[in-house]
Amino acid sequence: MRARWWGTGAVVAAAVCGTLVVQGVSGGDSGHDGKTAAAPVRDRVRSAALDVRGDGTGATLARRDAKPFSMLGVSWEKPSARLAGKVEVRSRAVGSGKWSDWLLLDSDRGAGEQKAARGGTEPAWVGLSDGVEARINGKATAKLPAGLRLDMITAAGKSTGGDAEPAAYVADGPDDTGEPVATDTPTPTSEPTDVTTTDPAPPEETTAEPSPGESSTEPPTDSPSASESTGSTGSTGPTDSAPPSDSATPSPSLSVPTAPRSTVPRPPITPRSGWQADESISPEAPTYIDGRIKAVVVHHTASTNDYTCAEAPSIINAVYTYDVTGLGWKDLGYNFVVDKCGTIYEGRKGGVDLPVVGAHAYGFNSQTTGIAVLGTYVDSPPPMAAMASVARLAAWKLGQYGVQPDATVTLTTALSGQNLAGRTWEPGEEMTLPAIHGHRDGYNTLCPGDAFYAALGTVRTLAAGPVTGLTLGTVTGTGTVGTTPYTNGPLTVSWSTTTPASLISSFRVLVDGRTAATVAGSATSAKLTLPAGTHKVQVEAVHQSGRTATSAARTVIADTTAPTFTTKPNLSLRTGTVNTTAVPLTLGWKAADNVSLKETRLTAPLARTYGPTVTSAAQTAKSGAATAWTLRAYDTLGNSASASVSGTPVILQETSATRSGSWTTKSSSSYLGGKSLGSSTKNASLTWTFTGRSVAWVVSRASTSGQADIYVDGTRLTTADLKSSATAYRNALWTRTWPTSAKHTLKIVVRATTGRPAVTTDGIVYLK
Repeated sequence: MRARWWGTGAVVAAAVCGTLVVQGVSGGDSGHDGKTAAAPVRDRVRSAALDVRGDGTGATLARRDAKPFSMLGVSWEKPSARLAGKVEVRSRAVGSGKWSDWLLLDSDRGAGEQKAARGGTEPAWVGLSDGVEARINGKATAKLPAGLRLDMITAAGKSTGGDAEPAAYVADGPDDTGEPVATDTPTPTSEPTDVTTTDPAPPEETTAEPSPGESSTEPPTDSPSASESTGSTGSTGPTDSAPPSDSATPSPSLSVPTAPRSTVPRPPITPRSGWQADESISPEAPTYIDGRIKAVVVHHTASTNDYTCAEAPSIINAVYTYDVTGLGWKDLGYNFVVDKCGTIYEGRKGGVDLPVVGAHAYGFNSQTTGIAVLGTYVDSPPPMAAMASVARLAAWKLGQYGVQPDATVTLTTALSGQNLAGRTWEPGEEMTLPAIHGHRDGYNTLCPGDAFYAALGTVRTLAAGPVTGLTLGTVTGTGTVGTTPYTNGPLTVSWSTTTPASLISSFRVLVDGRTAATVAGSATSAKLTLPAGTHKVQVEAVHQSGRTATSAARTVIADTTAPTFTTKPNLSLRTGTVNTTAVPLTLGWKAADNVSLKETRLTAPLARTYGPTVTSAAQTAKSGAATAWTLRAYDTLGNSASASVSGTPVILQETSATRSGSWTTKSSSSYLGGKSLGSSTKNASLTWTFTGRSVAWVVSRASTSGQADIYVDGTRLTTADLKSSATAYRNALWTRTWPTSAKHTLKIVVRATTGRPAVTTDGIVYLK
């Protein structure tokens, strides 16, 4: 919201000012990147007189047709006059033909420039419209200003399709006077009385022939701008990172100061050509602050927030046309304008890196720069993108003059005034204000809106630093034991912040307090490899101001130690049914890790995975063939170690045994090799000799089977009972395993158990 003054000492009542946008805008591209300057948009102002009531306290403009327009406002003859009352307008949308609701215009803007041609309300953007109606209800105690008219701004070449002459209004009733309204030729303007300026000669203007009931004020068609920007970036110094643009310092002259270096990078700024400013309507040279910028004043334009960011250039251009061509102001009052998407636009001309005097803060223009955000922020603050851009811009401008964005500054009042809080002052008084403050702090206005004003602390923090909300996130490439992350190689550290990346210079990953990795401010993670041992990992964020913030530390242990097999893999025979292709085996092992064992995987001759507490597994192997069994143990971090064992199961049939006593040969396909030996004779025996580390006795079993004593290397170890409720063949009934391979003898002796003396055997299996 702008406080634009003509130099009186009057205190103006509280106001909600700005540009009110209620519908979408129609228009072409506007060269946002500033690389290709689009042709200037030569908007025009058409006007229609309001019919004032006899008592002078009310006025109307009857509903009527109009040449298409997009913005409107009500103005009057004397810029010093006050309009006390309610000003309302409504418009008819092109295409749908629908009339809008009544729209309240803010009539208390403050004055514009010292030599403004007319006073006026804030303009309202209504979108492409071709019908209009207006009404003013004043106060009984005060007459309305003279020369009331409705000004309508048309974007030539956009809304109307060319530079055709304006169409006449169509009479809509007896209130249509049919008389043209004289359009004031704008008087060249200068700054408010708190700044000393030199006014150039008035610009020449051409005025189109008005239609009955309206007048048309158009910009010159062929006069070049007297103060068009040059394309130099000025002397902003090595810290200013913005690319050259046509919005930088004008050509040097005795009256143009040198652009000081800033302590922070310059944000991208769309030049005036980006919103297609017609410089020919504002030829007066800019004025510069005699000294330095001490503070940034933040405004909102009091427009609707329901606009697309592609429409922002057209809105800015229309306000410019209304202010300069319609009201005779020198230029836009704001030094910069920011849309809700965060795009920064050059406002008042003169060089974005120079201390251009604006017309935005009554009594303080000669000490401040003004930044306005398009929209109304009474109930909610601007989007973070917009606030971040305001912060970047404010930090850059203040950084040119050594002012910290979160500091307080002392401003000297140039004129008498009053702020929203009720504080009053006279010229020459000193006021202490934040370096970034709201318009309401220095003028009696609601600007920049309650919600935005409440969020200015956030803007100051964004501008000054340090980075806020820095949180160390996941650390990938690790395994967690309990709550502690472990790693055995490269890992990725991630983080997040509440400060937008555009305000962050870089991030550093700290390991035990020392920088281990540095990445750009737009990054959210970094990779690094830790040396073995226990470490504290943190992230440090470097704000563009140089201030730093450091996250909480997280302990990460780097471990490259592989698991060990405390018991090497080993094989042993187990009980079960024996086949020549599948001899029952047990594969045993024991693995451990210095931190945490995750699993053991069998990788050959087949693939299996076992949990960290499993130490054996039942397997089978083909008899007569050597088989290698390979295991790999893994810890939680992925460190691993392997070990293997080989074994050959060998079947020794009953015919290879040394016999004593009476044995009978039996034949059946159910026996190993198709034959077996049986005996019911007490003390009949069979003896086998072998070299191996495990042995199993293979028998046939039934409900009538008897018992036998088992001797190993001459020592009786046990008595085996062959009785079984179900008949079983090739059954490994008993096994014995030794730590190492050696030569052994196995002898079985028939006990001739009463009632079931028979013993039948298929031989033995040993493992070598």
